[in-house]
Amino acid sequence: MTVISVILAYLIGSISFSYLFGRMLKGIDIRKHGSGNAGATNTLRVLGKGPAITVLLLDVAKGIVAVWLPVWFGQDGSWPQVLCGIAVIVGHNWPVFFGFKGGKGIASTIGVMSTLAFLPALLAGIVAIVVIALTRYVSLGSLLFTFLMPILILVMDRPAPILLVSILIAVFAFVRHRSNIAKLLKGQENKLGSKKAS
Repeated sequence: MTVISVILAYLIGSISFSYLFGRMLKGIDIRKHGSGNAGATNTLRVLGKGPAITVLLLDVAKGIVAVWLPVWFGQDGSWPQVLCGIAVIVGHNWPVFFGFKGGKGIASTIGVMSTLAFLPALLAGIVAIVVIALTRYVSLGSLLFTFLMPILILVMDRPAPILLVSILIAVFAFVRHRSNIAKLLKGQENKLGSKKAS
């Protein structure tokens, strides 16, 4: 059942709502517009606030649903939930339905980590939101969220599997945000609310 849960979590993660909204609303492949990322921030840039908020909520929901799959299938322990959490983020980042070219997994990460470790995720989320509000750099807030999660989980003495998955997810996030990190260092990163890209 763990294997089935992990496969289902990956398939759920592979549903790219940003791509689907781009097709439905404008007949475009959103990965060829704006930043080229299939995520909520680029959806905001290309499609507007309504679709972006919807994509954000749906991507968060993917993470929550994936972590609950093992519970619904009657499995005990942290490991099945952790593995499903990893699988859904892998699916979002490298979706089988869309040529393995997806988003950066932050919204799904929020869903996964808020389910596995609510209080650490809440505190890291507050810091991320404040940073985004002050700087308007979504990428910076996202990276801070994933960076703080392992630290807070360690300090709050959460189970080892949850600590390990938070570290792995942080690595995912930093790898997927390589270009954003380079732009931040050069002062060239796009800010939240910047003019829509063509």
